[in-house]
Order: sequence, then C-alpha cells, then structure tokens
Amino acid sequence: MNLDQECKAALDLPYPPVQTKSRRLDYAHAMLSNVGSGNSEMTAVSLYFYNSVILNPDYADFAQCFHRIGIVEMHHLDIFATLAHQMGLDPRLWCTRNRTKCYWTPAYNSYPRRVREVVEHSIRGEEAAIKKYSRQADEICDEDIVKILERILLDEQRHIEIFHAMLALLA
Repeated sequence: MNLDQECKAALDLPYPPVQTKSRRLDYAHAMLSNVGSGNSEMTAVSLYFYNSVILNPDYADFAQCFHRIGIVEMHHLDIFATLAHQMGLDPRLWCTRNRTKCYWTPAYNSYPRRVREVVEHSIRGEEAAIKKYSRQADEICDEDIVKILERILLDEQRHIEIFHAMLALLA
C-alpha cells in the first residue's frame, strides 16, 4: 500500500455552513476550547506540523500525510474560531478555565521522535478530540453547531484510520 495514495485526510463531504444564531456563552466557550486548549485544533495543527518535519525524509509518505491532515485541522480551527466569534468571544488562541483566560502554548504538546510513538501519540490525540466533540454534540442544543461537530468528527475518525494504516506499514 502506498500511503501517499491512501492519505485522503478530508472526506469528500461538504461541511455545513459555519453559522449559529446562538449567543450562549457556554457554547462559545466550548468552541473556544476547541481552538486553544490543550485538547484543541491548534494543538493538533502544531503537532502535525512538527511531525511532518521530523519524519522527512526517512518517512516521506508519513510526513506528507501529516502535512495534509494538518491542513484539515487548520480548517477545523478556523470553523471553531468563527463560531466562537459569532457568539461574541474574541477568537484568540486561548480558552477559559475557571473564568481565567489561558493562552494556547506549544508546551501542551509532547514531542515523541520515534515514528511508532509519533503515530500512536497522534491516535491518542484524535481519540481525545473525538471524545470531546462527541460530548459537545450531545450537550449542545444548537442544530447548526451540532451538525458542524458531527461533520468534523467524521474527519477525526478518518485521521485515526490513516494513522492505523501507518502502524500497519510499520509492522
């Protein structure tokens, strides 16, 4: 199997319109958490960028795949920031914990360097995002936001499939 051929990081499905009429601050803070917390799209983007650099040239197919997945995660980052902004929050790379703004930091990442550990760590990150977005989709009562979360979940599940394909190639 050629990973470069198999690495379709985004599904051929449209995203729902990035819109909400909601002004609920709890929903806005949830979206902001998806932007700039330790378990966030910014964390994924930065880590996948790093992975794409360190895996090249020895694992060029893997590196290219991490690059493609990172682009999809940037799109998710934009979606969540836009939703938070539409609901009245400043879409900086931050989240709110105990009513305190916490800026995103690259210290949220751990940086494994062995290829198997890189991929396994990426799977755990995607699984954490899926758990978080699934919980949000269950708790949020805004159809527009839920549809967006459900669409993004499909991408995150696809990323796990790709990472498992990488692991199979390493076996």
